[in-house]
Amino acid sequence: MILVGAGPGDPDLLTIRAVQRISIGDVLVYDRLIQQGVLTLARPAAEKIYVGKEPGHHTRQEEIHALLVEKARQGKIVIRIKGGDPFLFGRGGEEVEYLAEHGIPFEVVPGVSSCLSAPLSAGIAVTHRDASSAVAIVTGHNAMGNEDRLQWGALAKIDTTVFLMCVHNIEAIAQKLIAAGRSPDTPAALIQMAYWDGEHVITGTLRNIADEARRVQIAPPATLVVGEVVRLRNKLQQLMASNLKPQEVSI
Repeated sequence: MILVGAGPGDPDLLTIRAVQRISIGDVLVYDRLIQQGVLTLARPAAEKIYVGKEPGHHTRQEEIHALLVEKARQGKIVIRIKGGDPFLFGRGGEEVEYLAEHGIPFEVVPGVSSCLSAPLSAGIAVTHRDASSAVAIVTGHNAMGNEDRLQWGALAKIDTTVFLMCVHNIEAIAQKLIAAGRSPDTPAALIQMAYWDGEHVITGTLRNIADEARRVQIAPPATLVVGEVVRLRNKLQQLMASNLKPQEVSI
């Protein structure tokens, strides 16, 4: 069984190893945020099984675990494709733990995580000699209610904070950072669908980023960046070569 990180979505951002592994699979088990261009790298005869989790339709994690073991025990090369890096908020650790418990050998192929690539796509360097010497990567999914285990006082002191899976909790995140001591005027940016056709970026401050997100109807997936590095975007984005198409390289 091979667990492959597919990066932020664009097939061009797959690693060489990811492309190689996808191309040999008998079965592809893939999540919601996998572009069609990634799936076309598979053999035409490969079985493709969608197990994405989205509002109103969640494939149970236990069902995914059982499916991976079942297909692997059939002697098939199983490629489990997950967005971003499989060990960063992707439950990849849980999946390989289950495989290990059931005696299934596995390989893990790292992927480009949206925690770094989404800000980069928007012209934001999460660290910078003059603005940020530390960055925290945080799940925004549990920022509400009894599930919140985050140390907001500590997060408020870190130069740059990147929140994934945060769209529905942006207001709570901003309020908790402010309550913990972060200035309401701290710059913030929200990057929707980085490296997809629907990519959209909004900027503001902790004081108003939630209002801006509602105004333009930002929807998941989106990445929130909080910190002074957001100010650099105005200087960088105009000259970033995002509109230049490099020559395609056959792998």
